[in-house]
Amino acid sequence: MTSRSEFDVIIVGLGPVGATAAILFGEAGLKIAAIERDEEVYRLPRAVNLDGEIVRALQRVGRGEAVDAIMQSVRPGDRAGFANSRREWLFGSEARDFGVNGWQPMNMFDQPELERYLRDEALSHPNVTAFVGYEADNLVDSNGATRITATPNGGGEGTEIRGRYLIACDGASSSIRRQLGIEWQSLGYDHNWLVVDVTVKAGHTLDNATVQVCDPERLSTYVCTKDPYRRWEFRMNEGETAEHMLETETIQSLIDPWTPRDTYDIRRAAVYQFHAATANRWRVGNVFIAGDAAHQTPPFLGQGMNAGMRDVINLAWKLPMVVRGIADDRLLDTYHAVRDAHARDLVEWAVSIGRLMEHLADVERAERAGGIPPETPPALQSSGYGQGREQPPLRDGAVMLDQVSDTGSTGYLFSQPMVRDARGRELRLDEQLGAGFALVARSNADTEMSAQSRAVLDRIGASVVTLDGLETTRGHFDRLFKGSAAAIVRPDRIVFGHTTETTCLDDLVGALAENLHLT
Repeated sequence: MTSRSEFDVIIVGLGPVGATAAILFGEAGLKIAAIERDEEVYRLPRAVNLDGEIVRALQRVGRGEAVDAIMQSVRPGDRAGFANSRREWLFGSEARDFGVNGWQPMNMFDQPELERYLRDEALSHPNVTAFVGYEADNLVDSNGATRITATPNGGGEGTEIRGRYLIACDGASSSIRRQLGIEWQSLGYDHNWLVVDVTVKAGHTLDNATVQVCDPERLSTYVCTKDPYRRWEFRMNEGETAEHMLETETIQSLIDPWTPRDTYDIRRAAVYQFHAATANRWRVGNVFIAGDAAHQTPPFLGQGMNAGMRDVINLAWKLPMVVRGIADDRLLDTYHAVRDAHARDLVEWAVSIGRLMEHLADVERAERAGGIPPETPPALQSSGYGQGREQPPLRDGAVMLDQVSDTGSTGYLFSQPMVRDARGRELRLDEQLGAGFALVARSNADTEMSAQSRAVLDRIGASVVTLDGLETTRGHFDRLFKGSAAAIVRPDRIVFGHTTETTCLDDLVGALAENLHLT
């Protein structure tokens, strides 16, 4: 057996989450080994929605424009919402082409295209050594380091790879998670659904609205993905089998109310059990799990892959600080607490959407029978699109916890408008902030601090940016500046905290140093 050593991070799995991790860690200057079993990108679609937040994270490493070019731009009639059995619109929200993150908020895409781009970028990175077409096994984590064996799929001599940390991005059936003995915590949603992807042709009668159809006879979802593709998800009723549902005649009969049979070709059909679960541990020693290895969600929010991307975005600024000796390893202990709570909130929200569909179907069933429709449970009243619920804030980890609230700014993503600088250049605000931590203030006078605070910011490589001389041309500066003079923004663009009447800038920097466990 040959041996390769001295990697900072080993990544197992080069799907969208693993490839993004390799790009982010590589751009941070870490030495990466990436192990991937499949030699080619999976050619069929799975995830279909990418949040503007993720495009923004890739913007930080110079890939935002390229990823944005892969996304579907907003089309006439693009919206997402709920409908009754006759597909009559009940409520929802309109699609927008610009949001708080400085990009289109919700982006439809084709996963094979995006995944190919991300993998190519990862494999071509000078800091990434790839083992594609290899199985990863024999994980050992001891003495502050990890090692694992990469063995060619067709057999042959294995290579022992050693690294300080290992991140398992190897999917819902993660072999690394099983080796670590990590168990699932069910969040109470397990139903079988038929998923059908098609390529539409001229003459189809489909519109651009993504809709949850709350039909008492069968719940279903229609997703207007990237042109020329579309997707349906049909909930299976009691007694139906996968064999029956996958028959071409069954599939066509389900799509018949939507569009004629000669206006589409079936691209993929599969039966899945939609799960809602999170892992009970996300870190064991120097090994972390991320993506589907750590959480599974029903697809109603389109957050499965997005949540996985957030996992590695969170690690992508913490791991380099620890590897370089700037921060203590305790900073990495925040990963599970932060990401599990955030992912769990989104999974529970997706489950609520599934239950809201069931409830609206029950309302229609009662109305058909001339009965009294059931009242909407309070937990479901804000679950649907356009009903006011937003992404949750971070409620743990490296944030000013006493400032976190459902209506504040701390723990949320910092607003990124388009701005024009004093030289007349138009750009996104993050380009002023740089790739790391940033102290953002209204004016130069608001950046006055002690020498000790300045030393902390210098130690972590933070930039100091003022809004003086910047004019917004699209979007707006973060709402926190209505009452605060300055804020600290993390590399992942989460607001760490801001000044208040009782928290001065030196207090803020001191809290940051404590939260980061600086060495």
